[in-house]
Amino acid sequence: MSRRLPSLTAVRAFEAGARHLSFTRAAEELHVTQTAISHQVRQLEEELGFPLFRRSTRRLALTPEGQQLAPAVGEALDRIADTVARLRARRRDDALTVSLAPAFGSKWLVGRLGRFWLEHPGIELRLHHSPALVDFGREDVDMAVRYGRGPWPGLESELLVRLDKVPVCSPALLQGPSPLQRPEDLARHTLLHEGDHELWLQWLTAAGLQDVDVRRGPVIDDVTVVTQLAIDGHGVALGSPWLIAGDLAAGRLLMPFAQQIAQPDGYHLVYPPGALEQPAARAFRDWLLAEAAAAGEGGA
Repeated sequence: MSRRLPSLTAVRAFEAGARHLSFTRAAEELHVTQTAISHQVRQLEEELGFPLFRRSTRRLALTPEGQQLAPAVGEALDRIADTVARLRARRRDDALTVSLAPAFGSKWLVGRLGRFWLEHPGIELRLHHSPALVDFGREDVDMAVRYGRGPWPGLESELLVRLDKVPVCSPALLQGPSPLQRPEDLARHTLLHEGDHELWLQWLTAAGLQDVDVRRGPVIDDVTVVTQLAIDGHGVALGSPWLIAGDLAAGRLLMPFAQQIAQPDGYHLVYPPGALEQPAARAFRDWLLAEAAAAGEGGA
């Protein structure tokens, strides 16, 4: 049987507008402009051949036809959403999509993933690297590792580690015409800044150094790039021993001075309420927390 159905986009615009009795609130819900909602509803009304709303300068009201159509459309969209959610849940019983902060994935997690796959060979793990915050309501992502202070409203979060900072550099900087031997020697070396000058200002203050120009060196918004520049001998960075343990163990980086500064921010595992009911999510969460704890105790 052939069905003559209007545009689903227009139907969603009508349903949201009818539920809120406001095109502005409907636009906020659907993440479009108020003009787009109004246009879609007009298009639907033209296609149907009758008005669905009575419009005035102060209020929006449904016509009798709109009052009949609104509950039918709402029920149909609810059924579609429920069915899709059930199908996704069934499809993903043994699959897990995790969004990762890039530095966390490339500098810390990558060397440990082999252990997860050995312990959970039946789980299809999908890793997505992005600095952007995940919108769990709109994106097909189960869990995320975020850097920040937390907590995040409406989400569960578990702290993996807070990243204390210490100067790190290539072993090559301990040699040459300006060997880095004492903290005061930093005045003759390039400081590599992550995001802004604040971290180095904190460290220099804690170390009691007043003659080192904190603004020396480039400011870079990617910790992975900052770390690589330090490995290549282009300056001294403030790194987290937890995050760069592999580079320290391999001798690519060393810590010339012991002075560290504590940081309130860290990496958190974040997920929507109820996510741990999925066996794959529970397995990954338990494994990740165990790995983070072992790394904090000096484990590789």
